[in-house]
Amino acid sequence: MLFSSYQYIFLFLPISFSVYFFLNHIRQSLLAKIWLVLASLFFYGFWDVRFLPLILLSIIVNFLVGSILRNSALESIKIKSNGDLKKIIFILGIAFNLFLLGYFKYTDFFLSNLNALGAHFKLPHMALPLAISFFTFQQIAYIVDSYKERTENYSFLNYLLFVTFFPQLFSGPITYHKDMIPQFASKWNKVINYRNISLGIFIFSIGLFKKVIISDVFAIWANQGFDHSLHLTILDAWFTSLSYTFQLYFDFSGYTDMAIGAALFFNIKLPINFNSPYKALNIQDFWRRWHITLSRFLRNYIYIPLGGNRKGEVITYANLLITFLIGGLWHGANWMFIIWGLLHGLALIIHRIWGKLKFSIPKPIAWLITFNFINITWVFFRSRDLDSAIKVLSGMVGLGGIYNDIPADIETWKLSWSGFFLEKFLPEIPIGLSENILVLIFVVVAFFIITQKNTTELTVSTSVKTRTAASILLFTVAMLSALSGANSVSLYSKF
Repeated sequence: MLFSSYQYIFLFLPISFSVYFFLNHIRQSLLAKIWLVLASLFFYGFWDVRFLPLILLSIIVNFLVGSILRNSALESIKIKSNGDLKKIIFILGIAFNLFLLGYFKYTDFFLSNLNALGAHFKLPHMALPLAISFFTFQQIAYIVDSYKERTENYSFLNYLLFVTFFPQLFSGPITYHKDMIPQFASKWNKVINYRNISLGIFIFSIGLFKKVIISDVFAIWANQGFDHSLHLTILDAWFTSLSYTFQLYFDFSGYTDMAIGAALFFNIKLPINFNSPYKALNIQDFWRRWHITLSRFLRNYIYIPLGGNRKGEVITYANLLITFLIGGLWHGANWMFIIWGLLHGLALIIHRIWGKLKFSIPKPIAWLITFNFINITWVFFRSRDLDSAIKVLSGMVGLGGIYNDIPADIETWKLSWSGFFLEKFLPEIPIGLSENILVLIFVVVAFFIITQKNTTELTVSTSVKTRTAASILLFTVAMLSALSGANSVSLYSKF
């Protein structure tokens, strides 16, 4: 059930909202929470019911481990002479989460690499549970905070709702117990708040527009270049890389907007996950703006525990590399993700060294360098293998020629609103030429959009009347486009 689907927008979301607040209205707050948990589990199981037991097992084990770790009396129970029970339980809890994540996400990757070295393991090809990385990271943070006695005595129902709350379950933002559980427990969140609903509709409509009108069209050109074209000229290659750069941003930020908007219907405020990342003037600035909740997790639960920048420059650089290699591997079991993480780790090291030299670069040049580095590294992030990445990168430097009229997947393209428009209203223009013109227009428009106010800024700067009018317009346009049936699942839900 996609956020952009009719089932979600006109059935699931309204029914979940109505029943939840009806139960709260008749002072059945316990039943209301149970209802929201069941709705969230239904939403998760709608994709693949086989994985419902897995997420429930993960929740139960992590809640029990966290509850045990909060009992500081465990520190006095020594196991032999080299540790205590609390530390052992903590290690076992982390190991449990890493085992689940590793078993389902990395078994094929690990065995295939052993096979490349001469082994002969049969790959199990297990289906990847949706959003396993998201809910695993959430719960690792909970266990770490419980070990450090930073968690409260949460009820199991509140914890269950914290992990499964459907708006943020598939594509984030990655939420933390201290931010979310108090909101579920608050009595003020049990009554309908029309201001939150108005804001939620506005934010949801922006996200829907980003996903359906922008990202899903860029996806056609990105998929053609990466997956179907055997040869890319310089024009094709740059259109391919920029298409994915904008597809990924408008897809992920669009789904995040829809998650934040839907959560506001229930008076739940999810954390901001994007802050105009393509405006960044250096790589450190980019990571303060892109997938903010993941950056916060990597910093607080990997980089700082490794020692951060407290143990000298060499250790700091090593910690940055390790953190971003883990961040790359978190995204998927593929060497391309590891290369992507390595490149970003190296870029952050270079940025730190450059900062010590105290040289300054004019802002336009700093932006151009940063954006192009991000665009180039996304090529590795998107490519299935190194050959695919080399195909695109060699085309970008001109090794594939200057121009060749290679249209995208025509049948898929015609399903999109843009293909429909050109076929109906500009039938005399050759399909290849019209497509390249359209890509160029889309890229220019995308660059213009990223220079404007982001969703968070718009919610502050626009009046209620403006938000209402914009919501109606954006929602209507997106829903009409969705009639084509070309919508796709969020890119980040597979992570």
